[in-house]
Amino acid sequence: MNKEIDRREFLKLTSIGGVVFISGLSGQPALSLPFGKTKDFFFVQLSDTHWGFEGAKINPDAKGTLIKAVKEVNSLEQKPDFIVFTGDLTQTTDETNLRKARMKEFKQIVGELDTKVVHFMPGEHDASLDRGETYKDFFGETHYTFDHKGVHFITIDNVSDPTGSIGEEQLEWLKTDLAQQKPDSNIVVLTHRPLFDLYPQWDWATRDGAKAIDLLMPFQNVTVFYGHIHQENHHMTGHIAHHSAKSLMLPMPLAGSTPKRQPIPWSTSEPYKGMGFRNVLSQSKLDQYQLSEYPIKEDAIV
Repeated sequence: MNKEIDRREFLKLTSIGGVVFISGLSGQPALSLPFGKTKDFFFVQLSDTHWGFEGAKINPDAKGTLIKAVKEVNSLEQKPDFIVFTGDLTQTTDETNLRKARMKEFKQIVGELDTKVVHFMPGEHDASLDRGETYKDFFGETHYTFDHKGVHFITIDNVSDPTGSIGEEQLEWLKTDLAQQKPDSNIVVLTHRPLFDLYPQWDWATRDGAKAIDLLMPFQNVTVFYGHIHQENHHMTGHIAHHSAKSLMLPMPLAGSTPKRQPIPWSTSEPYKGMGFRNVLSQSKLDQYQLSEYPIKEDAIV
Protein backbone atom coordinates (compact mmCIF):
# COMPACT_ATOMS: atom_id res chain seq x y z
CA MET A 1 0.00 0.00 0.00
CA ASN A 2 1.67 3.19 -1.17
CA LYS A 3 -0.96 5.64 -0.01
CA GLU A 4 -0.46 7.28 3.37
CA ILE A 5 -3.10 6.47 5.99
CA ASP A 6 -4.71 9.31 7.90
CA ARG A 7 -7.62 9.26 10.35
CA ARG A 8 -10.29 9.73 7.68
CA GLU A 9 -8.96 6.90 5.54
CA PHE A 10 -8.71 4.52 8.47
CA LEU A 11 -12.30 5.24 9.47
CA LYS A 12 -13.27 4.22 5.94
CA LEU A 13 -11.43 0.95 6.48
CA THR A 14 -13.42 0.29 9.66
CA SER A 15 -16.74 1.24 8.11
CA ILE A 16 -17.84 -2.39 7.72
CA GLY A 17 -18.10 -2.52 11.48
CA GLY A 18 -16.06 -3.79 14.40
CA VAL A 19 -14.57 -3.08 17.79
CA VAL A 20 -11.40 -0.99 18.02
CA PHE A 21 -8.63 -1.72 20.51
CA ILE A 22 -5.49 0.38 20.78
CA SER A 23 -2.22 -1.13 21.98
CA GLY A 24 1.17 0.44 22.52
CA LEU A 25 4.13 -1.18 20.81
CA SER A 26 5.92 -0.87 24.12
CA GLY A 27 3.15 -2.85 25.77
CA GLN A 28 1.31 -0.04 27.52
CA PRO A 29 -2.26 0.28 26.17
CA ALA A 30 -2.71 3.65 24.49
CA LEU A 31 -5.65 5.80 25.60
CA SER A 32 -5.79 7.82 22.41
CA LEU A 33 -4.43 7.68 18.90
CA PRO A 34 -3.60 11.13 17.50
CA PHE A 35 -3.68 10.39 13.79
CA GLY A 36 -1.36 12.38 11.58
CA LYS A 37 -0.30 11.58 8.08
CA THR A 38 2.37 8.94 8.47
CA LYS A 39 3.81 6.35 6.13
CA ASP A 40 2.46 3.43 8.12
CA PHE A 41 0.76 0.22 7.13
CA PHE A 42 -1.87 -2.29 8.15
CA PHE A 43 -2.23 -6.01 7.84
CA VAL A 44 -5.07 -8.47 8.30
CA GLN A 45 -4.94 -11.38 10.73
CA LEU A 46 -7.11 -14.42 10.07
CA SER A 47 -6.94 -17.52 12.22
CA ASP A 48 -8.28 -21.00 12.89
CA THR A 49 -10.11 -21.55 9.63
CA HIS A 50 -10.23 -25.33 10.27
CA TRP A 51 -11.04 -26.12 6.65
CA GLY A 52 -12.60 -29.58 6.59
CA PHE A 53 -14.47 -29.22 9.88
CA GLU A 54 -17.96 -30.69 9.93
CA GLY A 55 -20.61 -30.13 12.59
CA ALA A 56 -23.99 -28.60 11.79
CA LYS A 57 -24.71 -27.75 15.43
CA ILE A 58 -21.50 -25.72 15.63
CA ASN A 59 -21.30 -24.22 12.13
CA PRO A 60 -23.83 -25.28 9.49
CA ASP A 61 -21.96 -23.04 7.04
CA ALA A 62 -18.61 -24.77 7.55
CA LYS A 63 -17.97 -24.82 3.80
CA GLY A 64 -18.90 -21.17 3.33
CA THR A 65 -17.41 -19.23 6.23
CA LEU A 66 -13.87 -19.03 4.87
CA ILE A 67 -15.19 -17.99 1.47
CA LYS A 68 -17.22 -15.23 3.12
CA ALA A 69 -14.13 -14.07 5.01
CA VAL A 70 -12.13 -13.88 1.79
CA LYS A 71 -14.84 -11.74 0.22
CA GLU A 72 -14.98 -9.50 3.31
CA VAL A 73 -11.21 -8.90 3.18
CA ASN A 74 -11.37 -8.25 -0.55
CA SER A 75 -14.11 -5.67 0.06
CA LEU A 76 -11.84 -3.47 2.19
CA GLU A 77 -11.61 -0.03 0.61
CA GLN A 78 -7.83 -0.08 0.89
CA LYS A 79 -5.88 -3.28 0.49
CA PRO A 80 -3.72 -4.45 3.40
CA ASP A 81 0.02 -4.60 2.92
CA PHE A 82 -0.19 -8.31 3.69
CA ILE A 83 -2.32 -10.97 5.36
CA VAL A 84 -1.33 -13.47 8.04
CA PHE A 85 -3.04 -16.75 8.94
CA THR A 86 -2.09 -17.69 12.49
CA GLY A 87 -2.57 -21.43 12.29
CA ASP A 88 -5.08 -24.27 12.18
CA LEU A 89 -5.64 -23.70 8.50
CA THR A 90 -7.27 -27.14 8.21
CA GLN A 91 -9.10 -29.59 10.45
CA THR A 92 -6.90 -32.42 11.67
CA THR A 93 -7.19 -35.90 10.19
CA ASP A 94 -5.16 -39.09 10.48
CA GLU A 95 -5.54 -39.71 6.75
CA THR A 96 -2.54 -38.20 4.98
CA ASN A 97 -4.27 -37.98 1.60
CA LEU A 98 -7.26 -36.23 3.12
CA ARG A 99 -4.94 -33.84 4.97
CA LYS A 100 -3.27 -33.00 1.66
CA ALA A 101 -6.63 -32.55 -0.06
CA ARG A 102 -7.78 -30.12 2.61
CA MET A 103 -4.59 -28.10 2.37
CA LYS A 104 -4.92 -27.97 -1.40
CA GLU A 105 -8.54 -26.79 -1.15
CA PHE A 106 -7.60 -24.20 1.46
CA LYS A 107 -4.86 -22.80 -0.79
CA GLN A 108 -7.28 -22.58 -3.70
CA ILE A 109 -9.83 -20.64 -1.65
CA VAL A 110 -7.37 -18.14 -0.13
CA GLY A 111 -5.78 -17.81 -3.54
CA GLU A 112 -8.79 -15.59 -4.32
CA LEU A 113 -7.52 -12.94 -1.88
CA ASP A 114 -6.69 -9.70 -3.67
CA THR A 115 -3.69 -9.08 -1.44
CA LYS A 116 -0.58 -10.50 -3.07
CA VAL A 117 1.49 -11.15 0.07
CA VAL A 118 0.09 -13.79 2.43
CA HIS A 119 2.04 -15.32 5.32
CA PHE A 120 1.05 -18.69 6.74
CA MET A 121 1.96 -20.60 9.86
CA PRO A 122 0.72 -23.95 11.13
CA GLY A 123 -1.56 -24.85 13.98
CA GLU A 124 -1.51 -28.19 15.74
CA HIS A 125 -4.31 -29.37 13.44
CA ASP A 126 -2.00 -28.83 10.48
CA ALA A 127 1.30 -30.05 11.84
CA SER A 128 1.37 -32.05 15.08
CA LEU A 129 0.62 -35.46 13.55
CA ASP A 130 3.67 -35.46 11.25
CA ARG A 131 5.77 -32.64 12.76
CA GLY A 132 4.77 -30.32 9.95
CA GLU A 133 6.01 -32.36 7.00
CA THR A 134 2.76 -32.19 5.00
CA TYR A 135 2.33 -28.54 5.91
CA LYS A 136 5.80 -27.71 4.57
CA ASP A 137 4.94 -29.30 1.22
CA PHE A 138 2.15 -26.75 0.76
CA PHE A 139 3.19 -23.66 2.72
CA GLY A 140 6.94 -23.79 3.31
CA GLU A 141 8.83 -23.36 6.55
CA THR A 142 6.99 -23.39 9.85
CA HIS A 143 9.14 -20.67 11.43
CA TYR A 144 10.75 -17.71 9.71
CA THR A 145 11.20 -13.95 9.83
CA PHE A 146 10.43 -11.03 7.56
CA ASP A 147 10.70 -7.26 7.77
CA HIS A 148 8.17 -4.66 6.71
CA LYS A 149 8.47 -0.88 6.96
CA GLY A 150 10.67 -0.89 10.02
CA VAL A 151 8.93 -3.73 11.87
CA HIS A 152 10.67 -7.10 12.35
CA PHE A 153 8.22 -10.02 12.21
CA ILE A 154 9.10 -13.37 13.80
CA THR A 155 6.95 -16.44 13.19
CA ILE A 156 7.39 -19.02 15.93
CA ASP A 157 6.28 -22.65 15.52
CA ASN A 158 4.89 -23.98 18.79
CA VAL A 159 2.73 -26.72 17.26
CA SER A 160 4.85 -29.08 15.13
CA ASP A 161 6.22 -30.63 18.30
CA PRO A 162 3.24 -32.72 19.50
CA THR A 163 4.07 -31.81 23.11
CA GLY A 164 3.20 -28.19 22.37
CA SER A 165 6.78 -26.94 22.71
CA ILE A 166 8.97 -24.62 20.69
CA GLY A 167 12.06 -26.75 21.25
CA GLU A 168 15.66 -25.91 22.01
CA GLU A 169 16.76 -25.79 18.37
CA GLN A 170 14.15 -23.18 17.46
CA LEU A 171 14.80 -21.23 20.67
CA GLU A 172 18.46 -21.03 19.68
CA TRP A 173 17.37 -19.81 16.25
CA LEU A 174 15.24 -17.16 17.94
CA LYS A 175 18.13 -16.09 20.15
CA THR A 176 20.40 -15.73 17.11
CA ASP A 177 17.80 -13.71 15.23
CA LEU A 178 17.15 -11.37 18.17
CA ALA A 179 20.88 -10.76 18.58
CA GLN A 180 20.71 -8.83 15.30
CA GLN A 181 18.00 -6.48 16.62
CA LYS A 182 18.41 -3.26 18.60
CA PRO A 183 16.85 -2.85 22.08
CA ASP A 184 14.30 -0.38 20.65
CA SER A 185 13.50 -2.34 17.48
CA ASN A 186 9.81 -2.78 16.68
CA ILE A 187 9.19 -6.53 16.89
CA VAL A 188 6.00 -8.46 16.17
CA VAL A 189 5.79 -12.17 17.01
CA LEU A 190 3.26 -14.33 15.16
CA THR A 191 2.45 -17.73 16.58
CA HIS A 192 -0.43 -20.14 17.08
CA ARG A 193 -0.59 -21.11 20.72
CA PRO A 194 -0.26 -18.43 23.41
CA LEU A 195 3.33 -18.17 24.61
CA PHE A 196 2.15 -17.61 28.18
CA ASP A 197 0.08 -19.97 30.36
CA LEU A 198 -3.41 -18.75 29.59
CA TYR A 199 -5.14 -21.99 30.59
CA PRO A 200 -2.89 -25.07 30.36
CA GLN A 201 -5.80 -27.33 31.36
CA TRP A 202 -7.25 -26.66 27.92
CA ASP A 203 -3.89 -26.75 26.12
CA TRP A 204 -3.94 -22.95 25.96
CA ALA A 205 -0.23 -22.58 26.62
CA THR A 206 3.23 -23.38 25.24
CA ARG A 207 5.34 -25.70 27.40
CA ASP A 208 8.52 -23.68 26.94
CA GLY A 209 6.86 -20.40 26.00
CA ALA A 210 8.39 -18.70 29.02
CA LYS A 211 11.83 -19.22 27.48
CA ALA A 212 10.75 -17.35 24.34
CA ILE A 213 9.29 -14.54 26.42
CA ASP A 214 12.56 -14.30 28.38
CA LEU A 215 14.45 -13.89 25.10
CA LEU A 216 12.02 -11.17 23.98
CA MET A 217 11.88 -9.31 27.29
CA PRO A 218 15.04 -7.16 26.79
CA PHE A 219 13.42 -5.53 23.75
CA GLN A 220 11.29 -2.48 24.44
CA ASN A 221 8.72 -2.78 21.64
CA VAL A 222 7.33 -6.31 21.32
CA THR A 223 3.78 -7.36 20.47
CA VAL A 224 2.52 -10.93 19.98
CA PHE A 225 -0.42 -11.94 17.78
CA TYR A 226 -1.69 -15.51 18.07
CA GLY A 227 -4.72 -17.76 17.52
CA HIS A 228 -5.67 -21.17 18.95
CA ILE A 229 -8.18 -20.03 21.60
CA HIS A 230 -10.85 -18.93 19.07
CA GLN A 231 -11.65 -15.64 20.78
CA GLU A 232 -10.19 -12.25 21.62
CA ASN A 233 -7.90 -12.06 24.62
CA HIS A 234 -5.54 -9.22 25.55
CA HIS A 235 -2.81 -10.05 28.03
CA MET A 236 0.44 -8.53 29.28
CA THR A 237 3.65 -10.29 30.29
CA GLY A 238 5.65 -7.40 31.64
CA HIS A 239 5.72 -4.83 28.84
CA ILE A 240 4.90 -7.39 26.11
CA ALA A 241 1.32 -7.32 24.81
CA HIS A 242 -0.34 -10.53 23.57
CA HIS A 243 -3.48 -10.41 21.38
CA SER A 244 -5.41 -13.50 20.30
CA ALA A 245 -7.74 -13.60 17.29
CA LYS A 246 -11.20 -15.01 16.74
CA SER A 247 -11.71 -18.16 14.71
CA LEU A 248 -13.17 -18.25 11.22
CA MET A 249 -14.87 -21.58 11.89
CA LEU A 250 -16.10 -21.92 15.46
CA PRO A 251 -15.99 -19.84 18.68
CA MET A 252 -14.83 -21.17 22.05
CA PRO A 253 -15.91 -20.23 25.60
CA LEU A 254 -13.83 -18.19 28.02
CA ALA A 255 -11.06 -20.14 29.73
CA GLY A 256 -12.44 -22.23 32.58
CA SER A 257 -16.00 -20.97 32.13
CA THR A 258 -17.27 -24.46 31.31
CA PRO A 259 -16.29 -27.88 32.68
CA LYS A 260 -14.95 -28.97 29.30
CA ARG A 261 -13.41 -27.18 26.35
CA GLN A 262 -16.23 -27.35 23.81
CA PRO A 263 -17.16 -25.10 20.88
CA ILE A 264 -20.05 -22.70 21.41
CA PRO A 265 -23.17 -23.97 19.57
CA TRP A 266 -24.44 -22.09 16.52
CA SER A 267 -27.07 -19.45 17.21
CA THR A 268 -29.77 -19.14 14.56
CA SER A 269 -30.67 -15.70 15.92
CA GLU A 270 -27.03 -14.56 15.81
CA PRO A 271 -25.30 -16.50 13.00
CA TYR A 272 -21.49 -16.31 12.91
CA LYS A 273 -21.44 -14.91 16.44
CA GLY A 274 -17.91 -15.01 17.84
CA MET A 275 -16.30 -15.46 14.40
CA GLY A 276 -14.33 -12.84 12.55
CA PHE A 277 -10.97 -11.39 11.54
CA ARG A 278 -8.78 -8.46 12.51
CA ASN A 279 -7.08 -5.45 10.98
CA VAL A 280 -3.86 -4.26 12.60
CA LEU A 281 -2.89 -0.67 11.85
CA SER A 282 0.76 -0.06 12.66
CA GLN A 283 1.71 3.49 13.57
CA SER A 284 5.37 2.99 14.28
CA LYS A 285 6.16 6.66 14.85
CA LEU A 286 3.54 6.75 17.61
CA ASP A 287 4.56 3.37 19.05
CA GLN A 288 1.00 2.13 18.73
CA TYR A 289 -1.11 -0.49 17.02
CA GLN A 290 -4.82 -0.07 16.47
CA LEU A 291 -6.74 -3.34 16.32
CA SER A 292 -10.13 -3.44 14.63
CA GLU A 293 -12.29 -6.56 14.88
CA TYR A 294 -14.56 -7.48 11.97
CA PRO A 295 -17.48 -9.93 12.06
CA ILE A 296 -18.37 -12.42 9.37
CA LYS A 297 -21.50 -11.19 7.60
CA GLU A 298 -24.30 -13.51 6.62
CA ASP A 299 -24.76 -11.64 3.35
CA ALA A 300 -21.07 -11.55 2.40
CA ILE A 301 -21.76 -13.63 -0.72
CA VAL A 302 -24.05 -11.90 -3.20
